[in-house]
Amino acid sequence: MSTLATPKPVQRLIDEFSRLPGIGPKSASRLTYFLLRGAGQQPRDLAQALIELKERTRFCSVCFNITEADPCPVCADPSRSNGLICVVEEPLDVLAIERTGQFKGRYHVLHGALSPVEGVGPEDLRIRELIARVKAEPVREVILATNVSLEGEATAMYIQKQLAPLGPKVTRLARGLPVGGDLEYADETTLARALEGRSEMS
Repeated sequence: MSTLATPKPVQRLIDEFSRLPGIGPKSASRLTYFLLRGAGQQPRDLAQALIELKERTRFCSVCFNITEADPCPVCADPSRSNGLICVVEEPLDVLAIERTGQFKGRYHVLHGALSPVEGVGPEDLRIRELIARVKAEPVREVILATNVSLEGEATAMYIQKQLAPLGPKVTRLARGLPVGGDLEYADETTLARALEGRSEMS
């Protein structure tokens, strides 16, 4: 039996990296040993960046995007339309749509999609807050920009049914987006065309 054990600090970092999405044990080990071999300041810079991430960011109290200031820059921008809300699953989707330069309304970030298999129900998302916004603000259109997946479609249908009695027009992005694709990976042109060609949900 080998007496060579991984030092506890090394194993702890490997374990923490392994908890990140898309990072398996081998990748976690490579990242850990890369930091061990790197310049003396690099691990400290990474640690400081992680601390600042937790201490200086929060959810916008209006749209629930990630921000330093509350409300976020989009919600605080008087040139953005109050009457147009684009509903997305994740903060990365906001960045994807903003890159198109085509959308001049505001956002609402759900932080996920309905998934009975994974135990994610309506109460786990920011749907209740969306309904409250539509009731309180002069919203004329809600664009459902959830991903083109089973979960994204189920989420869009659920929200559409909740919004139907409240009066705003409810639209869905056009089908220029690939089925099963995530918004964050779509190019700007495809997203811009999907925004322009959105259709009303019934």
